Amino acid sequence: MLANALIGLREGLEVGLVIGILIAYLRKLGRDDLLPRLWLGIGIAIALSLGVGALLTWGPYGLSSQAEETLAGTLSLLAVGLVTWMIFWMLRHARGLSGELRTKVDATVTTGAGLVALGVIAVGREGIETALFIWASVNSSGEAALGIIGAVLGILVAVVVSYLIYRGFVRINLGVFFRWTGLFLIVVAAGVLAYAVGEFQEAGVLPAWGAPAFSVAAVVPPSSWYGALLGGLFNFNPEPSWGQLAAWLAYLAVTIPLFLRSSFLPVRTPQPA
Repeated sequence: MLANALIGLREGLEVGLVIGILIAYLRKLGRDDLLPRLWLGIGIAIALSLGVGALLTWGPYGLSSQAEETLAGTLSLLAVGLVTWMIFWMLRHARGLSGELRTKVDATVTTGAGLVALGVIAVGREGIETALFIWASVNSSGEAALGIIGAVLGILVAVVVSYLIYRGFVRINLGVFFRWTGLFLIVVAAGVLAYAVGEFQEAGVLPAWGAPAFSVAAVVPPSSWYGALLGGLFNFNPEPSWGQLAAWLAYLAVTIPLFLRSSFLPVRTPQPA
């Protein structure tokens, strides 16, 4: 529940910032008459995101066990790729996001259809990524009800915070927020990747490689509160296979150094001779 709440909060806040920038710029241009068209695009994007979530939830019913496991592994792998791309995209474009969106508004402000399309693309991209990653996180944890409740609560909090930021009542350091939540999402994504590998192994797509790599079930029982907490937050598996362990370690070993170099370390500028 907590993991999905944080995912919903971060992704919802990203969407809220995009919507706030678009609305503020249209009002600055004195084109309040175009706001209904923007809201139409946003509504379509939300409907598409909910449709993707419903398709992911109920679509696999009726498939064989092997096909369902292969589909779950494939979609989880896709979710990891999209979320990883989103994290690094935000690092590169966060500072210029406002200017980029304003340029797109300038290019489409003369046509209502273009503004509707801008709302669909700007919000739909984040919404579909959110639906896919929340589905993968909920599916891997096995607690669908709690995961969905957490995601909805996180999104509702993001809506309130985005509105307060737009109205100027709240100021937060968005750079610090996205930096630490990005680091958290990387660890969550590593757990989802390990889950995807496990699904592929159960489906016979990947070799199981014999016995588990290790077992800490006696120290961290899955039924204990701390075992459930680690499982819900990071998809912790007390008995991972060698393939799951290798995928988890490889992902973190590559992604975390790149993330730290991109977000925490200062950028050196060349000094004049």
